[in-house]
Amino acid sequence: MMQDRTNGTYDVGFGRPPKHAQFKKGQSGNRKGRPKGTLNLASVLERTLREKVVTNENGRRKVKTKLEAAISQLANNAVSGDGQAVRYLCQLVRSAEEQSVAVEPRTQFSEADRKVLNNIFKRFQQTLKEGNDEIDHK
Repeated sequence: MMQDRTNGTYDVGFGRPPKHAQFKKGQSGNRKGRPKGTLNLASVLERTLREKVVTNENGRRKVKTKLEAAISQLANNAVSGDGQAVRYLCQLVRSAEEQSVAVEPRTQFSEADRKVLNNIFKRFQQTLKEGNDEIDHK
């Protein structure tokens, strides 16, 4: 047993290695892991597509992101009759529409709100019942 700061004892066992074998502050168990600052594919792709390029549209120079330029070129190819470009463009549009549809969050009602809604519901039921009774008596 080793000494612990809080109660004076430190039990060595599963999940509690001896103090001399524990990692030092700032030391990792995966020394050959991903170096700090290394970007993943999504980060590199996003950074690259946000870079600016100069394009020539109708004789005028225009600055766009690479993503905007690529989508413009894809749309132009689709309009000119390239079937594969049409398919890719349709897939992009469908994907963009699916992502833009926001799911409305469900509203949580308090107990007071539930009571009010139940009373309103009962009134509607009474009104409907009274209306049906009037129709039956005619």
